[in-house]
Amino acid sequence: MEEMQLGIHVSGLGGGGLPPNLVDQVIEAERMPLKKMEADKAKIEDKVKLVTEFETKINDILKNLGSIVGARGFSDMKFVSGFPDIIEGQVDPSLAESGDWNVEVLQLATKPSIVSNGAPDKDQSSIGVGYIKFDTADGIKEVYIDAENSTLDKVAAKINESDLGVRANVINDRKDKVDCYRLQLTGAKTGDDHTVDFPTVYMVDGDFDFEFDEKLAAKNAKFKLNGHEFESAENKVTDAIPGVTLDLKQVREGVPVKLTVTENYDVIGEKVKSFVDSYNGALTFIQGQNKLTQTKEGMQRLGPLGGDSMLRMTEGRLRRIIQDVQDTNSSYERILELGVEFNRNGTLDYKADKFKKAVAEDPRDVIEFLRGNLQDTGFVTNMRARIREITDPTVGAVGNRKTSMQRQVTNIDQKIERKEKSLEKREESLRRQFANMEEAMSKMQSQGASLGKG
Repeated sequence: MEEMQLGIHVSGLGGGGLPPNLVDQVIEAERMPLKKMEADKAKIEDKVKLVTEFETKINDILKNLGSIVGARGFSDMKFVSGFPDIIEGQVDPSLAESGDWNVEVLQLATKPSIVSNGAPDKDQSSIGVGYIKFDTADGIKEVYIDAENSTLDKVAAKINESDLGVRANVINDRKDKVDCYRLQLTGAKTGDDHTVDFPTVYMVDGDFDFEFDEKLAAKNAKFKLNGHEFESAENKVTDAIPGVTLDLKQVREGVPVKLTVTENYDVIGEKVKSFVDSYNGALTFIQGQNKLTQTKEGMQRLGPLGGDSMLRMTEGRLRRIIQDVQDTNSSYERILELGVEFNRNGTLDYKADKFKKAVAEDPRDVIEFLRGNLQDTGFVTNMRARIREITDPTVGAVGNRKTSMQRQVTNIDQKIERKEKSLEKREESLRRQFANMEEAMSKMQSQGASLGKG
C-alpha cells in the first residue's frame, strides 16, 4: 500500500497543491508584448511633445510680426503733445493717420451747479419739513424731507438716493465765519445741453431760511483746431482728429499746442526684434535636435527628432522666406535689406538702427514691403502663408507629423485595450482550469490516503 500512496503524490507541489502564484506568473509572461507596446507608446508621446513644442515655436514667429502692419499702415502709433499739461491724447492705431495739428484751448467744458445759502452746521440745524421739487428730463420729481432727515448732511444723502441726475454734497465755505455750510448740487454731465435749473424749495418750521441762491451754467468746451473754432460738450474730444481722443486739461488762450500722430518706431522695432527672436527659437530647436551628443555609454546620438525630414523641410521653408524677393511696389526686395540678417551660426541678427533708419526715411515704403496687398504679396502676408504650410494638420510638415504621431498613439491605445481584455479573459480561464485541477488532485490524494489506510 505504501508504493501506491507514493505514486499518487506529485513531486514539487507542496503537499499536492499547485503553486499559489502560478496563474500570475503565466499572465505576467503573456503581458510582455503589452509592456513593449506601452514602451513604444511612451516614445511616440515624447516625440509628440517635442513636435508640439516645435509647432508652438513656429506659430510664435507670427505672434508679433502679424501685428506690425494693418490695412492703414503700421499698427503702432503714438500721440505727442507739445504741452501735455494743456492737452493730452490717446490714439487708436486702427483709425489714426500720421500728421500734425495745432489746437488752442479757449474754454473747458463745465458741469452745471447750484449752491444754497449758508447754515451754521451740517448735522444739527434743520432746514424744516417739506419737499424740494426738481424739473428733470424725466419730468417733475420731488424729494420729501421729514424732521429726521432735515440736516444738510441728510438732505444731501436723500437727494443722492433719489437718482435725479445731480450730485449733492455739503461744502464748508469759510467766507462766512458763522453760516459757513452750504449745499451744492452738481449736474452729472458737462455741456450747455445739460443745464440744471434751480429746484423749488417748500419747507416749513426750519431753524433758518433755506434757499438756493447761486447758479453756474453748464458750458461747452471751446477750442481752435488749425485756426478754426469749435465747441464740444465734453473735455474729451473724439471727433476732431481721426483716431485720436483729445483730453483738454486747461485754458491757454493765445497758445496753440502742436499735436503729432506718428509711427511708434520703438514699439515697431521691438516687434521686429521679437519676430527675429521667435524665428531663431525655431531654428535653434532644429539645430539642437540635429546635434550629436554623447550618451553615458560613450556613443554619439542625435536628438529624438534628429535627421527627421520634417525638420529639413521646415528649415528650408523658413530660410527661403528670408531670402526670397517680395513682389511688391516697395523699393525693398528682401527683409535682409531692413536690418534682419543671417549670422555665422545660421540664425538671424536684428540691426535695430538700420531698420529704424529705413522707417524714419520713408515709412510708406517699409509698410508696402511688409504689407503688400494683404492677399498674396508682402513679407508678412507670405510669412503667414508659409507658417500655415508648415503647421497645417493635413498637409503641413509639422502639423501632419503631429497628426500622424497622435494617430499612432491612438492605435496603440486601442491595441493595449484589446490586449488587456484578452488577458482578463485568459486569466479567468486559467484560474478556472487550475481550480479544477486542484479539486481533481485533492480527490486523488484523498483516495490515495484511503487506500493507504486499507
